Amino acid sequence: MLRRLKAALEARRVSEPAVPSVSTDPARLACAALLTRAAWLDGHLSESEEAAVERTMVERFGLGPDEVRTILAEAEDDLDRSVDIYRYTRALRGAFDEKERIELLEMLWEVVYADGVVHAYEAQLMRRLAGLLYVEDRDNGAARKRALTRLGLAGDPASE
Repeated sequence: MLRRLKAALEARRVSEPAVPSVSTDPARLACAALLTRAAWLDGHLSESEEAAVERTMVERFGLGPDEVRTILAEAEDDLDRSVDIYRYTRALRGAFDEKERIELLEMLWEVVYADGVVHAYEAQLMRRLAGLLYVEDRDNGAARKRALTRLGLAGDPASE
């Protein structure tokens, strides 16, 4: 019986997808995963959302477009295997200081607002992420306003 159990576990381990190889930095993978989750949460990925995800990754980490696409593909694969966002936020709390976590929320708000509207699921995700990243509501709100200003949507009643 133990041999069958061991064989089953070995077979499972062999069939599991490999650990991402390009993004050795767990913070990059976690950021990419959260940005991807935010972009897809309304049920579709618009070109503006995709561009916002890529742009924010390039700006935040100073990566080239090819590197960003590779990390985003890894993040998508990782998200397909997991529904848990807690492990991403835990990794980011350990890797980022408070200022960087607030900047991350600003990046996420830019992705959420990239298509000009915030879906109810996106708003819920942003509230959850602020709490899981230990960011005060006031700081999350300020990050949201900076993102709106950066996108040229500040003062737009539809985005408020």
